[in-house]
Amino acid sequence: MTRFTTLIAASATAVAALGAAVPALADNHGMKKNIVEIAADDERFSTLVAAVTAADLVETLSGEGPFTVFAPVDDAFDALPEGTVEGLLEPEAKGDLTNVLLYHVVPGEVMSGDIPEGTMGADTALEGSELCVTSGEGVMLDDGTGAMANVIVADIEASNGVIHVVDKVLMPGNNPEC
Repeated sequence: MTRFTTLIAASATAVAALGAAVPALADNHGMKKNIVEIAADDERFSTLVAAVTAADLVETLSGEGPFTVFAPVDDAFDALPEGTVEGLLEPEAKGDLTNVLLYHVVPGEVMSGDIPEGTMGADTALEGSELCVTSGEGVMLDDGTGAMANVIVADIEASNGVIHVVDKVLMPGNNPEC
């Protein structure tokens, strides 16, 4: 078993244990799940959950928020150049992994209907760089590489914000011009 597969399995077990305890509260008290709990319960996000766990961001993204998270699906991570995900999951790359993940998080709760048509600079991501958001036929994000990430599922409401599912991993540091 590779180190990457082992990390995903261990992270999935840890988050499943966390999720097993919290849904009982949600069922008993009618509370919504937080961003991490929603991701942990959705098989499309196993790599994202492993990465959030490896970067020690579970507590942050389970916190009060509100946050808007552009959550890449597993296929988006699989599309990265070979070795990228494994490299980011190495302990010595924790800072880089944290920057990549926080580039997908914007402070506040931004629902898709609140994004004006056209292209605009979004609020600065928690990582510190700006994202370009384009809306019209759908919502797309540009990290400055020239490739666009499409929002494929919008407005998944959580107790501490909103999740928009995207089909590309956004890479920080390119500072696009919106």
